[in-house]
Amino acid sequence: MPTNDLVIIGGGIVGLATAYRFTERFPQRRVVVLEKEPDIAQHQTGRNSGVLHSGIYYKPGSLKAINCREGKRAMEAFCDAEQIPFEICGKVIVAVNEKELPALDRLYERGQANGVLCEMIDAGRLQELEPHARGVRAIHVKEAGIVSYRQVSAKLAERVRQREGQVVNGAKAIGFERRGDAVTVLTTRGEYTATQIVNCAGLYSDRIAALSGKPPGVRIVPFRGEYYELRPEAHHLVRNLIYPVPDAEFPFLGVHFTRMIDGRVECGPNAVLAFAREGYTKRTINLAELAQSLSYPGFVRIALKHWRMGMGEIWRSVSKTAFVRALQRLLPDIRPEHLAPAPAGVRAQAVLRNGTLVDDFLIEESDRVVNVLNAPSPAATSALNIGGLIVEKLARRM
Repeated sequence: MPTNDLVIIGGGIVGLATAYRFTERFPQRRVVVLEKEPDIAQHQTGRNSGVLHSGIYYKPGSLKAINCREGKRAMEAFCDAEQIPFEICGKVIVAVNEKELPALDRLYERGQANGVLCEMIDAGRLQELEPHARGVRAIHVKEAGIVSYRQVSAKLAERVRQREGQVVNGAKAIGFERRGDAVTVLTTRGEYTATQIVNCAGLYSDRIAALSGKPPGVRIVPFRGEYYELRPEAHHLVRNLIYPVPDAEFPFLGVHFTRMIDGRVECGPNAVLAFAREGYTKRTINLAELAQSLSYPGFVRIALKHWRMGMGEIWRSVSKTAFVRALQRLLPDIRPEHLAPAPAGVRAQAVLRNGTLVDDFLIEESDRVVNVLNAPSPAATSALNIGGLIVEKLARRM
């Protein structure tokens, strides 16, 4: 007989939220979370800027839109119940010139369709909210907020353990074996057998899916998000969150300013191809992983289509002056001396062979395995709802 009812691969916030929801719904069942690192939340979860997203950006009816809205409410309720600090501080999305107004209008319409509490404001009101920001018009998203997803993850893990679940660190999944009505995950810390497996491996989710016997139709291409942070003497330049109007054809939001729950202010990210799946620095190179990215037809098509934008990202990566100029579009008072280097993150972006960047959450099922293959922002905001969605899928299979 299987020793567990569920094994979850990946101790980021989505994997932990799934375990939490599973123990909540099935308190008598056994769940194990396997994390390859010495501690949980070491990659996308622990390296993001901690924004509680409102759902304004996402196509109405998409998994992102639905899960972000419902997930944000669930996350706020969880933080309230567990006394985790968070703040609904609001943010502004700024059109810096007349050319950006049509895109700003479309974004506002999307926000209205998604039920987001937001309003269109003029330059005068923008100055009241963010005195150092410059633009011709903006959307004030009143319900955007900030939180520490590391703290959220730690509490989720604590609650899972209190409900007799396990969170095993240092357990890298290296293979699968089918054994009758169960699956055994082979790891660097032994074997873990269960009737159901959930793959929440983030940067390695496509590889884990392939190991499980279900090669996905996507590949994870890692994009490094490079940040600076404001030195304390420049914190007064940013009150809350200041974002640009995003490019509708690209999944990244552009460089922006984020006040974090611990008081720091991040500036960025710049988005460039990472030379390794965990390539958090320019010098981190994994030749095999880099070759896989560069030779993948989907990435080649992206590079050809977006080469001009890509060159701009690369230039901002090597030139602090260029990075500062990008920031000055929103905040003209920013100066190079205001910025200090900050840790980078890597986004696990699923890409189709035809060069399409998967925009929505992507969850695929096979026999006894659920693969979460694309869960970038706003996955942290949405985590409790995504976990509930996965548990619903599991419940139908048990």
